Amino acid sequence: MGSADIVPGVSGGTIALITGIYERLVHSISTINFTFIKPLLKGDLKGFKERLFYEIDFKFFIPLLCGIGLAMLTLANVISYCMDVYTALTYSFFLGLIIASSYVLYRQMDELTLKHVIFTVIGAVLAYLFVSLNPIAMNHTLPILFISGLIAICAMILPGISGSFLLLLLGQYEYMLNALKTMSLSEIVVFCVGAFIGILGFSKVLNYLLEHHEGITMAFLIGVMIGTLKLPVVHIVNTTPLTFAALLPCIILAIIGFVIIVVMETKFDYIE
Repeated sequence: MGSADIVPGVSGGTIALITGIYERLVHSISTINFTFIKPLLKGDLKGFKERLFYEIDFKFFIPLLCGIGLAMLTLANVISYCMDVYTALTYSFFLGLIIASSYVLYRQMDELTLKHVIFTVIGAVLAYLFVSLNPIAMNHTLPILFISGLIAICAMILPGISGSFLLLLLGQYEYMLNALKTMSLSEIVVFCVGAFIGILGFSKVLNYLLEHHEGITMAFLIGVMIGTLKLPVVHIVNTTPLTFAALLPCIILAIIGFVIIVVMETKFDYIE
């Protein structure tokens, strides 16, 4: 998830979905209500400990957050280099990942009705329009970074919607990538606080939709993933001659990306 969240156009939520932890992720975040603070304020340490471990799924969050953090810190330079030097090849690989992810999500649906098709089309159109927007020129003050974290995190847990691309639109992507590379703690902490507050609120909405309207929610997310395909395609077309010889490596990498996701989904289904 951390590797995916660094890349504009690729969603960490997609990886969570493929690996079978998505619904647990959303539910675990949405159940954090901070009721464990009340016993602490009363000096009831035993009650605080019981509520804390009841409300927060530490066995899930600790390895997950360590993995995300480690990936972001170690891969920021690698991904930045690949996007600058091997733009077309990198985005071709991402293209395969996104296509495969939408295919995997489609396979997980119990049924496909006209209502589902309509929501898929709506999701695709909205996502296509969204990725067609131009980046907003904004400064990099701490309040702006806080708001950017608040907004971007909502996309990071949605399959098909890239939080990094939201940062790109907000004009904060390169700045935050550089902050990770240089370990600028003040910027990272403020951004993470905004992200923490944003994810607590948004996860409750998403958890409700998955529990009460799972079919149309999944159909909408499939559409969103299809609509966001415009982003990698534009990068490939703009940086590669449109000849078979030039596009062949791109096609091969897209196929590799597709196969990796399908194999991952199959393996995790087997494990479950």
